[in-house]
Amino acid sequence: MAEHQLDLRGLKCPLPALRTRRALSSLAAGEVIVVDCTDPMAAIDIPHLIRETGDILAATARDGEVTRFRIRKA
Repeated sequence: MAEHQLDLRGLKCPLPALRTRRALSSLAAGEVIVVDCTDPMAAIDIPHLIRETGDILAATARDGEVTRFRIRKA
């Protein structure tokens, strides 16, 4: 399965979490989405969202001001 990319750089809270939720709803179980965010609150909001949805936060990485989340649909 291919990884899906979601570029949310430049968006402010709550948009990164809302758009990630929308993108996850369109994925099939087992698919992966990679989300790039620059909003510092995303480091709190995205993991919280994943706990709510029951999906899997496979990895989180920070490169400068960009935080990258790798999420697997449950």
